[in-house]
Amino acid sequence: MLNPTISEWLNLIFRWIHVFAGIMWVGTTYYFTWLDARLTEEEKAMANTGDAAQIWMVHSGGFYVVEKRKIPDLASRTLHWFRWEAGTTWISGMMLLILVYYIGGGAMIDRDVADITVTQAAALGVGVLVVGWFVYDLMVKSPLGKNEKVFAAVAYVLIVATTYALTRGISGRATYIHIGALFGTIMAGNVWMRILPAQKKMIVAIKEGRKPDEALAAQAKFRSKQNTFMAVPLVFLMLSGSHFGGSTTGGYDWLHLAVLVPAGWIAARFIRRA
Repeated sequence: MLNPTISEWLNLIFRWIHVFAGIMWVGTTYYFTWLDARLTEEEKAMANTGDAAQIWMVHSGGFYVVEKRKIPDLASRTLHWFRWEAGTTWISGMMLLILVYYIGGGAMIDRDVADITVTQAAALGVGVLVVGWFVYDLMVKSPLGKNEKVFAAVAYVLIVATTYALTRGISGRATYIHIGALFGTIMAGNVWMRILPAQKKMIVAIKEGRKPDEALAAQAKFRSKQNTFMAVPLVFLMLSGSHFGGSTTGGYDWLHLAVLVPAGWIAARFIRRA
């Protein structure tokens, strides 16, 4: 067990990092989603003019113009990557999960639910994160990934089933946090293991004088879009785990979460169109 004072300081440090990194990550995600939607509209409006689609914005006393290109000018421009927001959010979140739930232990266990040890509960939680990512990744690569509505329906059933199973092994609060952590792990995995590698392959092709594979761009965009839908329920689950999990639904936390997740998806849909 950690010294209580050290534990509190680590909790404070990792929580600060996690919150601010998450703000930057989610903010950047929705900002680029908004840009892409507006630029797509501009491209349609200017399809016959021959001019490049642009978005003009004003902020903090300055005016900004953004233009979307399929092939960047790599020779004379610096290419800015947005990746460490995701990495920092996930790493700090895992540190908090370990510190508060796996080392602390008390928040993981509910003796009225199951008589298991902290080690067993932690193994269950980690297993959900690891298996969850691989199942999601396989689903995206399968024919399901070509039909968004069917994909969402299957994913929803799996989320509810996983939540129900977790509420039979760990506390309601820990269930909320682990489903949120599952979303965060999938989102970070999308960024670091699928989106960034796809973009790097496209850059290599451009530098070698080859046409970038459009399938890579489509893959990156699809996973980025899914991240925007996971972000809203993720934020709610992370913020509400200590307040609602196990305390408001009389043992029916899985049912409560089954309503909150699609509500978050609906909210994300409206945000994407704003």
